[in-house]
Amino acid sequence: IPFFTFQGHLMNHLDWGDLTPETFLKEYWQKKPLLIKGGFKNFIDPLTPEELAGFSMEEEIESRIIAKGEDHMWSVEHGPFESFDDYGDKDWTLLVQATNNWSSETHDLLKPFRFMPNWRLDDVMVSFSTPNGGVGPHLDRYDVFIIQGQGKRHWRVGLPDDSLETLVPHEDLKQVSDFDAVIDVITESGDILYIPPNHPHDGIAVDNALNYSIGFQAPSSQELISTFADLMIDRDIGNSRYGDPKRKPTDKPEELTHSDIVSLQNFMVEAIKDRKLFNNFIGGYLTHNHHTLEIIEPEEQLSHQAFESLIASGDIIIKPVLGIKALYNCDNASLFVNGNKFVLGGDCVDLAKKIAQGRPLTAFDLESSLDSLNNVNLLTTLINMGYWYIDQSDEL
Repeated sequence: IPFFTFQGHLMNHLDWGDLTPETFLKEYWQKKPLLIKGGFKNFIDPLTPEELAGFSMEEEIESRIIAKGEDHMWSVEHGPFESFDDYGDKDWTLLVQATNNWSSETHDLLKPFRFMPNWRLDDVMVSFSTPNGGVGPHLDRYDVFIIQGQGKRHWRVGLPDDSLETLVPHEDLKQVSDFDAVIDVITESGDILYIPPNHPHDGIAVDNALNYSIGFQAPSSQELISTFADLMIDRDIGNSRYGDPKRKPTDKPEELTHSDIVSLQNFMVEAIKDRKLFNNFIGGYLTHNHHTLEIIEPEEQLSHQAFESLIASGDIIIKPVLGIKALYNCDNASLFVNGNKFVLGGDCVDLAKKIAQGRPLTAFDLESSLDSLNNVNLLTTLINMGYWYIDQSDEL
């Protein structure tokens, strides 16, 4: 059962109750919603409402405030914000995207959910709601776990229903009409609500409440195809023309035949079936971050010799930038970090897997890797790009 630590103490152990990750995936994942009551015993909020408000004042962090007015009037304002004095003490919600990119404690909330592959995990959106605050009944097209932090929230969750109407009370806000709830509950600190895609849900704060939404990456076929097409254009590939050397005469030239349709479709599919090209595309696509990261390149490029001297001192930790996405591609033994491919030598595989795990690496972790110049080059390249950094302030 996954768990993680915070400041040296056991914290936020995910208690599945009678379930396990295996039974959850079999019985609930993308099938039906679930409330895990007390999923986190004695839950400790990784940040305060004041810290969240501070993030929403930063230019590079995506945030918005959704407020309910009289006569079902809704308003949406986008950050950065300078003050919250005009919003009052009820009926509004502050939402901050990808807070895990800026708060290491919030980033740790992803760890209990790593029974899923890293590429499926997206980010942690954090919301602060005043009493009666919410975003209205709506649908998400991806899976989400919602952790209740401080305060309480009244949640209603329904099942997919094609008869639901789409409502747009504001140009930046999409909601749905009323629905029948299969979950109707007041969540308290440490409760976890799982909501599959396309399940209507509505959460209304009972009092000042923090919520942490663990979102999952679920690209649409439109997004994948259009991005793949962009790659082909950028690389000037896929220029071969459709051919039909076995064509026979037709007496119905006005018809688009079934065989021609299948032939043209297969011609398009062949481009995607290029495994080498697709491997390079999908690794880059899945590790590209849609939100700003705090990437700071070192003022001076780190040489191999300087890096090896630092490692030899033993008192360092090498850490990934918060929110950076990395994957080891088993098909072609390559490493993808933040959309970039790193070609590996055979002696780099073990190190690449450690890097893709996204955990801090000590000098002891790296000891067996530094006999290889390829490994030293990989690490110094990641550091010089600002994707990883050397932290000498931690106690090992």
